[in-house]
Amino acid sequence: MMKALYSGVSGMRSHQTKMDVIGNNIANVNTNGYKSQRTTFRDVYYQQIKSPTNPGDDGAGTVRGGTNSAQVGYGAQVGSIDTIHTLSGYTPTNKQTDVYINGEGYIKVQTPNKDTFYTRMGALSFDQDGNLVDI
Repeated sequence: MMKALYSGVSGMRSHQTKMDVIGNNIANVNTNGYKSQRTTFRDVYYQQIKSPTNPGDDGAGTVRGGTNSAQVGYGAQVGSIDTIHTLSGYTPTNKQTDVYINGEGYIKVQTPNKDTFYTRMGALSFDQDGNLVDI
């Protein structure tokens, strides 16, 4: 009985994670450059409760077929949370510094600490020193 409850709890926890991911997707629907995510699940593990048998002679000269194994699963867990890298729609901004990447590729940006990052967010502008920066 307790094993069935644990199985149900693991499914509810996994589903809660999926709901959190969906909520995050909805909350960021109008965020520039946001890429939606999806959740996949996987089995926790199985316990074998019946071993398989080979076909064999029953002793009376009759050949009987074998039996398959029987397994009991113990729930599910989150397998992965994947980012979906599809192209977003094009929205003209009429800013001369904004760019739109149509197809594959990223914009290489550098932080003040000289760390390098890559983005597809094309909202660019000039800072007070005349450097082209992302927002």
